[in-house]
Amino acid sequence: MATAQGTKLLAAGVECIAAAVELVKTYQQGETRIRALDGVTVGFARARFTAIAGPSGSGKSTLMHCLAGLDAATSGQVILDDRELTGLSDRELTRVRRDKVGFVFQSFNLLPQLTALENIVLPVTMTGRHLDQDLLDHLVGVLGIGDRLSHRPAELSGGQQQRVALARALLARPVVLFADEPTGNLDSRSGTEVLDFLRRSVRDLGQTVVMVTHDPRAAACADRVLVLADGRVVDDVDTASGADVTRALQVVGRAG
Repeated sequence: MATAQGTKLLAAGVECIAAAVELVKTYQQGETRIRALDGVTVGFARARFTAIAGPSGSGKSTLMHCLAGLDAATSGQVILDDRELTGLSDRELTRVRRDKVGFVFQSFNLLPQLTALENIVLPVTMTGRHLDQDLLDHLVGVLGIGDRLSHRPAELSGGQQQRVALARALLARPVVLFADEPTGNLDSRSGTEVLDFLRRSVRDLGQTVVMVTHDPRAAACADRVLVLADGRVVDDVDTASGADVTRALQVVGRAG
């Protein structure tokens, strides 16, 4: 269940589906102790598209990894779907990631020996869950990959591989979809198409999306831009009004 501080985040405004409370992450690099996250407290609203931006080393990827249960914080709390992840066993965290989290990475992470369709349905079939054929058909149609389902990853373009990865992540109906530089390995046209689909998944499917990016143009496609520097939140820009998009671009540009 959510802690008192987590509940305050919920009460402060919109409903949060994920939150970090006084999150600290340190690690050793030689003789130097690095503070990757320095007391971050932030909530993420349900059915919104949030971009986490900042320069290399700002802590943006570390924050996402902690929120997704991929990395353990040194102190503080992570709350996902009203459940605190801090202190869960590896087995419990694996279950949370399987049941509640979707991942999309710039490296695609597709299995080369499987077809596009087999890659898409693999997480669902491996866990014995019911395959939602209607959702599968919807995702394949919207992403425009219906004629590529029998092809293996090596036979697909980078943009097509990323669309397959998106379909795979969303087919399991995750509570939050985390995307780590999802346009980093794509040309500008494919990147724009991926960002457009992420926005549509929020609008049409009620999906919550948290994306890490260093690209100001990608960040400005989100409803909100959270800017990190030196492990701290230095700006939080609501771009949904339209008037703030220019500010978001300027803020991320300074951070990058």
